[in-house]
Amino acid sequence: MFDQPSGQFNRRHFLIGGAALAGSLVVGWALMPPRQRLDNSTLPPMRHGDVKLNGWVMVGKDNRVTVVLAKSEMGQGIMTALPTLVAEEMDVPLTSIRLVQAPLDKIYGDTSMLADGLPFHPEDQSAIHHLGKWLSRKIERELGIQVTGGSTSVKDSWLPMREAGASARARLMQAAANRWGVPVSECNTSDGRVTHAQGLKASYGELVADAAELGDVSFQLKEASAFSQIGKSLPRLDIPAKIDGSADFGMDIKPKGMVYAALLMCPHLGGRLASVDTRAANELPGVLKVVRLNQERSGAPDAVAVIAGSRWTAQSALDLLSPVWQAGPHSQQNNQTMMQQLRQSLSDESGFTYYSVGDEIDDDQLPKAIKAEYSAPYLAHTPMEPINCTAQFKDDRLKIWVSTQAPSIVVATAARVADISVDQIDLTETFLGGGFGRRLETDMVAQAVALAKEMPAVPVQLVWRREDDIAHDFYRPACVARMMAVLDEKGKVNAWQSKSASAAPIQQLLKRAFDLSPFGPDKTAAEGLFDHHYEIENQQVEHVIVESPLPVGPWRSVGHSHHAFFKESFVDELAHAAKVDPAEFRRRMLASHPRHLAVLNAAVERAGKPSQSRAHGLALHACFGSIVAQVAEVSIEQGKLRVHKITCAIDCGTVINPEIVEQQMESAIAYGLSAALYGEVQVSEGQIVQKNFNDMPMLRFDEMPEVEVVIMPSTAAPEGVGEPGTPPVAPAVANALFNLTGKRLRSLPLKLS
Repeated sequence: MFDQPSGQFNRRHFLIGGAALAGSLVVGWALMPPRQRLDNSTLPPMRHGDVKLNGWVMVGKDNRVTVVLAKSEMGQGIMTALPTLVAEEMDVPLTSIRLVQAPLDKIYGDTSMLADGLPFHPEDQSAIHHLGKWLSRKIERELGIQVTGGSTSVKDSWLPMREAGASARARLMQAAANRWGVPVSECNTSDGRVTHAQGLKASYGELVADAAELGDVSFQLKEASAFSQIGKSLPRLDIPAKIDGSADFGMDIKPKGMVYAALLMCPHLGGRLASVDTRAANELPGVLKVVRLNQERSGAPDAVAVIAGSRWTAQSALDLLSPVWQAGPHSQQNNQTMMQQLRQSLSDESGFTYYSVGDEIDDDQLPKAIKAEYSAPYLAHTPMEPINCTAQFKDDRLKIWVSTQAPSIVVATAARVADISVDQIDLTETFLGGGFGRRLETDMVAQAVALAKEMPAVPVQLVWRREDDIAHDFYRPACVARMMAVLDEKGKVNAWQSKSASAAPIQQLLKRAFDLSPFGPDKTAAEGLFDHHYEIENQQVEHVIVESPLPVGPWRSVGHSHHAFFKESFVDELAHAAKVDPAEFRRRMLASHPRHLAVLNAAVERAGKPSQSRAHGLALHACFGSIVAQVAEVSIEQGKLRVHKITCAIDCGTVINPEIVEQQMESAIAYGLSAALYGEVQVSEGQIVQKNFNDMPMLRFDEMPEVEVVIMPSTAAPEGVGEPGTPPVAPAVANALFNLTGKRLRSLPLKLS
């Protein structure tokens, strides 16, 4: 039903598939398999006595296994999930594994994000779609961009890290077999040892030197039935260091002789620094230098910074500056003008057709059509750890310490700003105190490197204030969507149309990171509307990309974060118009989607019936490869919306660590609920209104609902977990509120009055 109609070769296929096909015809490159991801040319950090078995695994003579981690840990549990894959295949306990940061090498690059970002419907089985994905993965493998995002960490690492563990185990078994003069088929492994039925045994540490000398050794991955660690809630490896304080976040870095930097950035959107009086600041004891910083491709605005011997002195000196800011081209912009621009674009522009199947709603059906307009505001990321970066020029080398989701982009940005080679840069990645997409950006790196150039040989640590973070974010774009559907006499959705308008976050990110001019459709601008799984015979989904006065970027779950609210709220409206229970209404549109149906039923059954004076609301949404259904239980207490419980069911394929999946659902729900109840960035006269959490509240502990998570059993490959829990929150709460009050809220955040 969801295949592209016969004879229709639309613009999406032409733009994406056509370019891919041309490339394959010219080079013949598409016919070759992707390059291997098992071995590398760059040595990872090694302890004395470590022996490398492949690009991911080293074994020491003390029998300690060291695993290379190519993803950033920002609370999502990746430091536990990924080494579990190696531990499983090597037959070693997870607790025996040591982790080291991956160096910059192409085998550690992500190979899933670009393919997942192609704007095809997930059920489009056309040859162009398959070719586009194939080529995208090959291109990503060649680029080797190391990045953590798009909920791809486990998905992308599932095979290479298991293969690394299986390859290492096979080498060690072959080394033992050679030493003992027995067939390798008679050997086995357990707890970091190779054993033989005749009582022979040797530890990995004893065998590793011989194993490293072997040529290629064939290996096989374990069958799922043999897993002893994958699928278990093993203790997280990152928690002890976070409890005892030994974990290093970006702000914890303290190299010897470090000085501190604070800055003022232009408060006007697109504005400039006209002049600044630095005399009083320069005379303050402890101030080392006052530096002007210009706009930079990374998105860093005009600024003036103070470098001092202490953070307090640097911050205090900012009050002595007298910057004169020149208003930018958006000085008359406010929320009303920006939303009006989006609405006007919906009326005036045709937009890009992301999905089309069947017939459009005709003139005869229009009088019967159900219509609604939904909107969502700009949102800031607000990670708990303030934006920061530490940099040092010394001996013709640049050292950088930063909490980042994109280490290879950090190095490229630093090299550009410093005008040096990437080979002259040493990067240390720290724990991230929250990412949510904000730490895919490198504006803070550009600033820190520019300041370090002013202080040769001295480490300079730049830390933004919370006010800086909120006023100079790369926001989730505001969006407006117009929805229209026609029900037949039996309450079935006969036709569905949606048209939305917003800025394009990935296009802007690619411009900042790689200087790529915007081209073609941006999947994230329309995802969640064009790629849903409801079985409707006639569908048309369009999106209009509108230039934004505010810089935008990926926000946790990106376009799904607001489009799920539009879609699932409108589906609820249709269910009530058809006088059908919302769960049953959805079931009727999922006859050919048993996994979606199972997730929906699991959430509804586990939620049961709402308590007295409370109501339930339902939402079902699939994104990043996973399917999530949520039931929200809400009430009105003293005129305020109260969310008591969220029941969440998820099918994310094979689960590495169930407890981490539960934690990620709880985290995503808290983040999404904060946005649903409070999240909104306001603009007045071209400046951000919000300053800190006092005027942009977040969900508090006493507002956090009970969360119950149901994880569906699956043998499918792992899919995303970090982001899929966020999109269903807002519509589930809004739908519950309608059931409670009869009032349909079509704008975020959800306000009772």
